[in-house]
Amino acid sequence: MSGYGQFCPVAKATELIGEKWTLLVLRELLLGTTRFNDFQRAMSRMSPTLLAKRLRQLEECGIIIRKKLSGQRGYEYRLTAAGKELSPLLEVLAVWGMRWARGQLTDDELDVEFLMRELQRRLQTKHLPDGETVICLMFDELAKHNTWWLLIDGDVVDLCTEDPGKDVDLYINSSVRTIVEVWEGDLDMRTALRNESIKAHGSRHLVRTMPDWFGVCLYKEVRRGDPKLMRQAAE
Repeated sequence: MSGYGQFCPVAKATELIGEKWTLLVLRELLLGTTRFNDFQRAMSRMSPTLLAKRLRQLEECGIIIRKKLSGQRGYEYRLTAAGKELSPLLEVLAVWGMRWARGQLTDDELDVEFLMRELQRRLQTKHLPDGETVICLMFDELAKHNTWWLLIDGDVVDLCTEDPGKDVDLYINSSVRTIVEVWEGDLDMRTALRNESIKAHGSRHLVRTMPDWFGVCLYKEVRRGDPKLMRQAAE
């Protein structure tokens, strides 16, 4: 990892956390991800070799520690005090990104694996009925990873790409782009259901309460910035 050759604190901090994927690894740690396989699921386009390298670099500079799992094979990764202190930085970046970097999403950026991981994390289980609820999401435009199951029991939400063999309470059919737009807050769920860009069938109660329990971005209320303001300085 080459440095900038400056004593500036911004330069020194960037040397530690500015390499590609590092901030996303930190994002996952701050969201509670601790296991190697879970990092891979959340960042499926990052190679396992590079993930291992970034985790090792963060450990070497004291931002995370690696702990042996008690009574199990493998390790988990935990933030140190220095790592936890990065939380406000990531939050500011997230708000800035939602305001100024949303733009038009390219098809290549519509990562269904990250989307489903976010839906799993953001599902509002308190708005679901007691007992187990099984939800199946289908993305017909995808050649692979086009069907996902969410298994909810209390506050526990499991995500499956293989049919769990359980009765499904609600089927949801849509495009990845439409679900991302709902997640970002750019498309109202009620509107999407009404115009059938999201089709849902099964439990009427679950369909009716979808706007309450469907997982969305923490920063969906951030207003999009005016693109003209980004060009004013250049003009």
